[in-house]
Amino acid sequence: MSMLRIDRSSEMRAFALVALSAVLLATTARAQVPSFPANFKTRTISTRGAQIFVRVGGQGPAVVLLHGYGETGDIWAPLAARLARGHTVIVPDLRGMGLSSHPAGGYDKKAQAGDVAAVLDTLKIDKVDLVTHDIGNMVGYAFAAGQPGRVTKFALLDGPVPGVGPWDEILKSPLLWHFRFGGPDMERLVKGRERIYLDRFWNEFSADPKRFDEASRRHYARLYALPGAMHSGFEQFKAFDQDAIDNKALLAKGMLPMPVLAVGGEASFGPMTALVMRAAASNVQEVVIPHSGHWL
Repeated sequence: MSMLRIDRSSEMRAFALVALSAVLLATTARAQVPSFPANFKTRTISTRGAQIFVRVGGQGPAVVLLHGYGETGDIWAPLAARLARGHTVIVPDLRGMGLSSHPAGGYDKKAQAGDVAAVLDTLKIDKVDLVTHDIGNMVGYAFAAGQPGRVTKFALLDGPVPGVGPWDEILKSPLLWHFRFGGPDMERLVKGRERIYLDRFWNEFSADPKRFDEASRRHYARLYALPGAMHSGFEQFKAFDQDAIDNKALLAKGMLPMPVLAVGGEASFGPMTALVMRAAASNVQEVVIPHSGHWL
């Protein structure tokens, strides 16, 4: 039994090193945003109430990469290129974000876990490794807890999960005022000023704001300025109260059975990601990256 644990631990560490090195590459200075390899194909998949834009490439065991707020699936391009050498890599834009549709509802993470399941069903993929960041952590948890048999390993990067662990204490942080920022008047305030609003995230949650380079800022600001994009983003946060209710119900059914890697940036959530996940999973490894922020 101890050898099985050691082997699994080594596999998770190797998985983490590949993921983290690629995420670090994603935030270095450059003239343009990295693109996905030419062998990646894009398609739009119909789910319950949404059209999900998906990039798929590589061959081998499947890995799903879920992005967070202030970014899209494009953030994963460097990691996807590396993982595709030995994996089938699936990179969706979350509902209401990037090039996915902007439906009126369904921004609770339980519904978006349904989007992930529908994408995998359409691609005829049963089991996956799961790598997530920020709001992607929340969607990933809803998927892993709701369909644990489909997730072999789960790596979460820097972010909490509503209703799990010290959620009520996390909500008290003054840096997280945007969790309650939304509504028609707030949308009017940021319309045409999307870059200014997003710069606040990229600056305050980075260990070094210069690492979130100008090319990336322009790229994501353009995508978040698309019609309906900021409204959809605010709806992601508005759903947190319902997410907390849903997640507490999932927690009552038991702990996550798969190995979990919880990664935090030292200048951002740090050890909090692991603290949160230890309330939801029995096999959690913690990594805190020194001199790193939310975008690692």
